[in-house]
Amino acid sequence: MSAAVGLGLGLVAALGATPATAADPASAGSPTTASTASQGYAAYAGSSENAAANRAFHQAVMKSVAEKRAADPGAASVTVVYNAANAPSFRSQIASSTRIWNSSVSNVQLQEGSNPDFRYYEGNDSRGSYASTDGHGRGYIFLDYRQNQQYNSTRVTSHETGHVLGLPDRYSGPCSELMSGGGPGTSCTNAYPNATERSRVNYLWQNGFAAALAGSGS
Repeated sequence: MSAAVGLGLGLVAALGATPATAADPASAGSPTTASTASQGYAAYAGSSENAAANRAFHQAVMKSVAEKRAADPGAASVTVVYNAANAPSFRSQIASSTRIWNSSVSNVQLQEGSNPDFRYYEGNDSRGSYASTDGHGRGYIFLDYRQNQQYNSTRVTSHETGHVLGLPDRYSGPCSELMSGGGPGTSCTNAYPNATERSRVNYLWQNGFAAALAGSGS
């Protein structure tokens, strides 16, 4: 996948955490960032920075859709490959998130394997958990320890994976909306996308290239 949002696409969903560790891949930086919930999520959610991050990540996903569709135009669905070897503490949550998304959408499916489109990492980062992309088809999801202790861990993982699949943050939404992230508070445990989110992902992965061209004015 490419660019910023989702599939290791450059979007950061941050919740408060401890300082980044040396093993944290985020130390290399990411092109765009977007808060997911925590001490300053409300102010960030309405900011121009958050809007720009969501746009950048969306464009990255669209590029990825175009490339994958072009490689196999007759495929019933696009396969997005991930690697979870660097997030052993979250194997269960990653597996659950994968099942949730694969049962929720049909035009894109997640699969663990070699030569991944994105990787999962774990560690400590003051920005919390987030998804990041290099803009050239590769990226990662970083799962922060502290955030995953404060919020439902499967929801956090499923939310970040939603970015990889092209969904932006929408903190003002209810708990039933996966991409509302930490907006509804720590009591929210829903890890499933709602009907609108499912429909949006299916649309993007079936029609993403055309939508991207229309959006760019090409």
